Amino acid sequence: MAAAGAGAGEGAWTPAGRLVGGTPAVYETTLVPPGGTQPAGIAWMDTRLLSAQLYSGSKSPGGGPYLYTAPIQPAQSASLVAAFNGGFMMNAAGGGYYTEGRTVDPLVAGAASLVVYSNGNVDVGAWGSDVTMTPNVVSVRQNLVPLVAGGQPTPQASSPDWQAWGATCGASSCSSSVPGIEHQWRSGVGVTANGALVYATGPALDPLQLAQLLVSAGVERGMQLDINPDWTVLTTYDPPTPGGLAAPANGSKLLAGTVQGPWTFFETWWARDFVTMSARPSS
Repeated sequence: MAAAGAGAGEGAWTPAGRLVGGTPAVYETTLVPPGGTQPAGIAWMDTRLLSAQLYSGSKSPGGGPYLYTAPIQPAQSASLVAAFNGGFMMNAAGGGYYTEGRTVDPLVAGAASLVVYSNGNVDVGAWGSDVTMTPNVVSVRQNLVPLVAGGQPTPQASSPDWQAWGATCGASSCSSSVPGIEHQWRSGVGVTANGALVYATGPALDPLQLAQLLVSAGVERGMQLDINPDWTVLTTYDPPTPGGLAAPANGSKLLAGTVQGPWTFFETWWARDFVTMSARPSS
């Protein structure tokens, strides 16, 4: 298979991470977005084989302690297949955060929301319409407004007001005294019509290009996650034995240029939220 709009040598999907029941559960590719200059990475995750878990940090969302927080413990690493970054610090997220039975920050109607259910299913959409609170919701991570809706970039994604999608670092510095740039590291996540989860990140993206990357992989509803060089990352893990523990040594980055990597989610100092995708128990 190939991502929509891929040129020659682009968009070919390759399996990544440990097999689940003998089947690849994650496929990855790279793609230069329309008008782009550098390849971005896209990961497609089979939610029939993988279950999601939101991990919370002392800085985002804050308000711990949490049962699920970095570092990932051996009991969870035995089934870990992939992990990726969460969203903004909550004072910049324009939304709320609910997990482990409590509201850390109030949920906001219309906000772009990643929702995890008690059975490990995951969804993405606008809060109050696409996704709502139900008894089986275990986590909600909101970040800004929807980036993709109805399989197309939203009007906000296409707007020239790129600053509405968060403060970016400059071309060579993240100092607050350096003006931010439009084309910067960004990440996003979304769901396809058949429920697969898609993640994308790249080094020189504007909001519309991030949306277009997600759409190219079939995303119907999508949202931006964290941005800037230090924060975006997806890693997969492939232990040498089927029941082996995921660890930094058997992890791989989706995109080689990300600052963070397979070690990040196993570090006690990692203070931001993230999402894990783990093999579902065999039936």
